[in-house]
Amino acid sequence: MKIDVTPFRVAEDEKVSLADRPTAVHAFYDSKDGYAKALSEDVARLSLLQEHLYRSNRYALLIVLQGMDSAGKDGAIAHVMSGVNPQGCKVVSFKTPTSREAAHDFLWRESHALPERGEIGVFNRSYYEPVLVTRVHPELLAAEGIEAKKDDLGDLWKERLHSIRAFERHLHANETRFVKIFLHISKEEQLRRLLARLDDPDKTWKISPSDAKERSYWKDYRRAYEHALSATSTDDAPWYVVPADDKRNARLIVSQLVINALDDMKLAPPPVDEARKRELKTIREALTKD
Repeated sequence: MKIDVTPFRVAEDEKVSLADRPTAVHAFYDSKDGYAKALSEDVARLSLLQEHLYRSNRYALLIVLQGMDSAGKDGAIAHVMSGVNPQGCKVVSFKTPTSREAAHDFLWRESHALPERGEIGVFNRSYYEPVLVTRVHPELLAAEGIEAKKDDLGDLWKERLHSIRAFERHLHANETRFVKIFLHISKEEQLRRLLARLDDPDKTWKISPSDAKERSYWKDYRRAYEHALSATSTDDAPWYVVPADDKRNARLIVSQLVINALDDMKLAPPPVDEARKRELKTIREALTKD
């Protein structure tokens, strides 16, 4: 079943209100087995499309995944990309910048991790962090040599968002295509997932005191995301706000978004003309010759 992803797209120059965007929608599967079957079909389709991408060596695909803590970024990558050949896919997770990274402009480290033509790149968090986490915690700017009070930073965030938009425009003009996804989770569902981690010995490693601390900044993060989504969703690099309270549903939507992006590249194998048929015949004869 093909999912209509139009309702999740952020229009160019739309003023985003996350309160008006659902964190849950009707399920695109009717049972656990139905979900597994649908995802399996999507994974198989993605595997084929990735082969076409790799063969053509024309485009790169960059998947940008953002979301609140426990929104399901890791799970989306693990399940949706499970059938993709690792040789043509690169997943990068961006943590707190090192001193070397902080000594460069805020787009520097991600520019070195971009996918090559023929590759799929997945950014688990991305160059948007300096207008999200840093906007919520402006004291982090000190590592970049910037001394400013929070009330004085409006121009800085505006300029950074402008730089991101220009950065993505440049990449698109040079054959990088985008799937930008904000996994939209409710505060109640986040709490349920964090508490579940505490109760699961296999997942306690995923939680830290900072998770509880960051929840107190929920409204600040929402505002930061709204500014970023509004300023950087363009026709060439649109954002999709994916309801993420239901992990399975979110994964099906994410897989559809990636499939759509690859389908839009129209990278089917070239037709076999008469000259190619003769060449293939010659190859067959050579292979089967005693």
